[in-house]
Amino acid sequence: MTTRFHRSRAPRLEPDKARRQGQITQLALVLLGREKAIDFLNSDNAELGARPLDLATESAAGCASVEATLGRMTLRPAAEI
Repeated sequence: MTTRFHRSRAPRLEPDKARRQGQITQLALVLLGREKAIDFLNSDNAELGARPLDLATESAAGCASVEATLGRMTLRPAAEI
């Protein structure tokens, strides 16, 4: 039996959107670990007012907002340093 693959008819992401999506995904994975990163990126976030992955993918400003939120989530209090 032969398996045939067909090209998806779904629209492709523009290159800059795909780059931002990959960048924010990689950052979240490094900072949060796999499970927490997946949960964070794909769940509505009250602070951001949207799903972080959607926001980061859509614009450079959105990506910066998600990066800042990830930074605040992972910073240790000064007393721990």
